[in-house]
Amino acid sequence: MPALTVLLLALASPLWASEKADQDRALQAVQSGEILPLRTVLERLEKEQPGQVLEVELERKQSQWVYEVKLLQRDGRRLKLLLDARDASILQRK
Repeated sequence: MPALTVLLLALASPLWASEKADQDRALQAVQSGEILPLRTVLERLEKEQPGQVLEVELERKQSQWVYEVKLLQRDGRRLKLLLDARDASILQRK
């Protein structure tokens, strides 16, 4: 996989302390097996949707963790994907 510049934000918040707490919750979710590590998600995504990753966010939507990935496709189009963080399946394409 090509080198990727990825921004991982866990539940965006204007306060640094809150961001740290959100990052800690995301790390705990990975360590407990509740969600896949970002590297695993990106490796799986590369097989299905090749392109350059522009941005990644991890969000908690209701009771589900979701990776929001913005891609630049080979033909120059931008694509926004919502992925289930448990198994990297595509929930929505925009």
